[in-house]
Amino acid sequence: MRITKPKYYDAFRCIASECPDSCCKEWDVQVDETAAAYYRKLPGALGDRLREVLKEEDGETVMTIIEGRCPMWRSDGLCRIQAELGHEALCKTCRDFPRLIHDYGDFQELGLELSCPEAAQMILEQDAPEYVSGECHGNTPAEYDEEAMEVLLRTRDRVRGILAERRRPVEEVLALVLMYGYQAQSELDGAPEADFDADAALDEAEQFAAEGDIPAMLDFFSQLEILTPEWSAMLESPAPAKWDSCHLTLARYFVDRYWLQAVSDYDLVSRLKLTIISCLMIRTLGGDLRRTAQLYSKEIENDIDNVEAILDGAYDCPAFTDDKLLGMLLK
Repeated sequence: MRITKPKYYDAFRCIASECPDSCCKEWDVQVDETAAAYYRKLPGALGDRLREVLKEEDGETVMTIIEGRCPMWRSDGLCRIQAELGHEALCKTCRDFPRLIHDYGDFQELGLELSCPEAAQMILEQDAPEYVSGECHGNTPAEYDEEAMEVLLRTRDRVRGILAERRRPVEEVLALVLMYGYQAQSELDGAPEADFDADAALDEAEQFAAEGDIPAMLDFFSQLEILTPEWSAMLESPAPAKWDSCHLTLARYFVDRYWLQAVSDYDLVSRLKLTIISCLMIRTLGGDLRRTAQLYSKEIENDIDNVEAILDGAYDCPAFTDDKLLGMLLK
């Protein structure tokens, strides 16, 4: 099996008590069956406490959040389970976070989640991350349409090239990504591979762009599930920032995370628009870019219902029509 990952992936280390946020706050933690069984049989005070805070919810075991924090989170910012039993005793969710694994059967792609502050810093430091690949033992048959995957890999390389453009303003580059995405969708649907004329596409985008509707976009996000008071405050009082090259780095992150997922349902457009909408929202909310991006990911990417709402909204929310998205970028 071929495994590909950003070069910085293996350098990630949790900074524990020095973290400005924590994955031990706000989130209910899903506990895998193996860990749950182990915790329920654990002797001593730690086992007693774990049995008190584990609960069944929709057929899954969850670690109950108490007063906004995991009951295993100590006052020094460290995890009681890890401190007393070691890293391997953590449930899979806590052991893996913020590492991402996209498993397609005969190959895997690894990455880091933007919702972790330390990972966010590493992600945003890389204008064009270097990737490394290697082989590991074990392989399963391809779990995808091979022709569709070939198109998605090729078009993702193309859109990465567009995002590497630094001669155009950031907002124009993002508009080109949106325009190219429709060409990529056509190729995924069976159209022949075609050249992409960036100048012609930008002219078309500028002609098609309508007045954007930022208030409607903010209202859409305010209707999603909200985890933290800080996020509510930002939605209520946005402070739009200037476009920055880091917004292209963010777009690269979203492309890397979501583009190939279209192999499951052949719907690239909604994931493309998720990328553009995410960059627009992070820019619109303003504040410290790294903190805003990390909080956006925590609120949106780590809540599958919120992600699904945006994917649906890409088609049925009036604020997210192509002409309005282009307007928010170009007008």
